[in-house]
Amino acid sequence: MNFFESVYEAVKLIPKGKVASYGQIAHIVGSPRASRQVGWALHCNPYQGIVPCHRVVFRDGSLTSGFAFGGREVQKSLLEAEGVIFKDEYTVDMQKSGWRQ
Repeated sequence: MNFFESVYEAVKLIPKGKVASYGQIAHIVGSPRASRQVGWALHCNPYQGIVPCHRVVFRDGSLTSGFAFGGREVQKSLLEAEGVIFKDEYTVDMQKSGWRQ
């Protein structure tokens, strides 16, 4: 399985109502220093609606302004609909909504 496919499989494990960081996904797929490549893989996600890339955020919980499928407002709406808790307008409360696999 190539790196991108490994990323997609890892992201599919994040449950509704939880988020993971790019670095966390990089670590899960065995490339702990590849968080930027995780971001690129999700930007290129060919499985929209199957791979929940909206559940991946920066390590501090902030949303990316370049969310590939409509910007951070769309990402925030998707996360709020799943019950993710925010501590301010565009920052997820990682203590309450961070995924601990």
